[in-house]
Amino acid sequence: QANRLSMGKECQKFERTFALKQQRKYAVFVSNGSMANLILIQALLNLGRLKKGDRVGVSALTWATNVMPLFQLGLIPVILDCEKETLNVSLHELEQKSKGLKAFFITNALGFCHDLYAIEMFCKKNHILLLEDNCESLGSIHHEKLLGNFGIASTFSFFVGHHMSTIEGGMICTDDDALHDMLVMARAHGWD
Repeated sequence: QANRLSMGKECQKFERTFALKQQRKYAVFVSNGSMANLILIQALLNLGRLKKGDRVGVSALTWATNVMPLFQLGLIPVILDCEKETLNVSLHELEQKSKGLKAFFITNALGFCHDLYAIEMFCKKNHILLLEDNCESLGSIHHEKLLGNFGIASTFSFFVGHHMSTIEGGMICTDDDALHDMLVMARAHGWD
């Protein structure tokens, strides 16, 4: 039994276990999946990897919680259409709409994805930050790699309607040391 329910030993244990299961270096537990998206974008702004006014691609099939942080934080969402077969953005669609994109926040809907391996390579080649909303795809695999492991970071939701529930709660995963540190600070309103 924990005496402290927020940002204490039990949360740290959950973060370590989740990161291990997701095969990422870090996992940062937050209040919900919506907050995971907001804090991720804020951390990237804080680090200077994104700037106000930057264009960020988002899947047309997504939640308001992927688009609203972009508006809230002064970024410009660029909606990319999705394929009926995969419920996701194809590499072809990304290539067509990639001009001027600084980031691409893809939503892996209902465990499906398009060719994320090719999308990841395209983003790296074109210096586009790839972010994954993996709230509906926990445990799904593409090219022998877990969804949520293709971009620099991924977000998860543990809302009651998702694969794993903590009733509320969300997680951000990354392998990037500086991003992890900034996520922890953003979660705690600037405390390190």
